[in-house]
Amino acid sequence: QVQLVESGGGLVQAGGSLRLSCATSGIIFSLNVMGWYRQAVGKQRELVATITPGGNTNYADSVKGRFTISRDNSKNTVYLQMNSLKPEDTAVYYCNADMWGRTNQGSWGQGTQVTVSS
Repeated sequence: QVQLVESGGGLVQAGGSLRLSCATSGIIFSLNVMGWYRQAVGKQRELVATITPGGNTNYADSVKGRFTISRDNSKNTVYLQMNSLKPEDTAVYYCNADMWGRTNQGSWGQGTQVTVSS
């Protein structure tokens, strides 16, 4: 049974930081491209960042220089360090795993709410 469980969301003031974690089970973590997506109210889900099994990363333009995705294959966990948060970063953040790195495909977590106040 595949499980992706996000944690670390919450309420933070603009300019603050949060670190999201996604613990996984039921997948061969080291073979999966891991990603973080987000969906704000009234908007479509968007890709935030991805990291390949080899550690190559990709970011949405809106978060480049502020967010960092990382993975710990020994813990089957992926992280998203979010710095210099802005109110427009407010969204539900979802963890994703896909062996082929396809966009909007694969397995999903239940999401964690991030709210940035101005």
